[in-house]
Amino acid sequence: MKQTPLTKNEEKVLYGLVKYPGLNDSELSSIMGVKLSTLTSIKRRLFDQGFFRKLAVPMLNYLGCELLAVIYTQFNPVIPLEERIKTTKKTIEVFEEIFFSAGEQEKGFSISLSKNYTNIGKINEIRTETFGKAGLLENEYPTEVIFPFETSHINRFFDFSRILKKVFSLDHIENIEPDANWFDHLDYIELTDKEKKVYSAIVEYPNDTTQQLGETVGLSRHTISRMKKHFFEENLLRNIALPNLNKLGFEILSFCHLKFNPRKLPSKEDICNLDTASTIFLAIRGFEIIMISAYPGYQDYKEDKMRKIRFLKENDFISYTPLIRKYMFERIVIIKDFDFAPIAKKILKI
Repeated sequence: MKQTPLTKNEEKVLYGLVKYPGLNDSELSSIMGVKLSTLTSIKRRLFDQGFFRKLAVPMLNYLGCELLAVIYTQFNPVIPLEERIKTTKKTIEVFEEIFFSAGEQEKGFSISLSKNYTNIGKINEIRTETFGKAGLLENEYPTEVIFPFETSHINRFFDFSRILKKVFSLDHIENIEPDANWFDHLDYIELTDKEKKVYSAIVEYPNDTTQQLGETVGLSRHTISRMKKHFFEENLLRNIALPNLNKLGFEILSFCHLKFNPRKLPSKEDICNLDTASTIFLAIRGFEIIMISAYPGYQDYKEDKMRKIRFLKENDFISYTPLIRKYMFERIVIIKDFDFAPIAKKILKI
């Protein structure tokens, strides 16, 4: 990895924004030990230059959504990537359930939120038929891994704070709050029509002020402020901040899918050994796990990969080499980039 293009203060502020996306500037200034005016100026500059963006993630497990799905595919490398993207955008990426989709020439994966398995099943059937007719598939069907919220654990949901802390050498900064699981309750909360409008607007325009959101939905700034506070306090929405790893000089994103030995289920402590600083996404259900990790360079990727495989095999958790696919940031194409608004509107029926 090349040296990051940021100063030490900029690195510290960016880490703070990613680690504590729900805090205001004053609170963040106190925690990070950066003067408030300096932090505000750096934050604005980092945002304007595209080093991070903030999202309001809809916790749809409270609104009728039952599962998260990860689907990955190995493609025929003969078909140009541009042709594949053009095909998928017309027939597959249009589905509201898919909020993230990325790929390279011969591989790709997507992540979805869905009300039920029927909807995901339909998407995968269309995906398989489309890819098959276009000659995109090699010797395997698209693989789907389903994580029902009631029986799964989403330990990491695009949490980049730990890898930034490591790369920026900020080990001296202590965390003030524990990491929390995502989508860890399956419940149903009824929203009013006004609340639905405000909720979906916050998801679609996470960086808008309450005044701007009020103008969008035709309600007062005070009403927006009150509802927004309620949504976050009740965990109906959660903030995340996504750093631009490509601009920071990161080189590799890895995708791992493995199934544990049916005779030996790992404990929570064992999972912690797999949940290294590089892990930004981790979902587990029973004997199956998906991990997505980010690395500043190839050597970091290789060492982390071998450490995990060694741990798994030495403890008899697997008897095979797990599927791990490497994506290069300089070549990866993001087809759908954390777009939660469509599925939020579909679930809310607006």
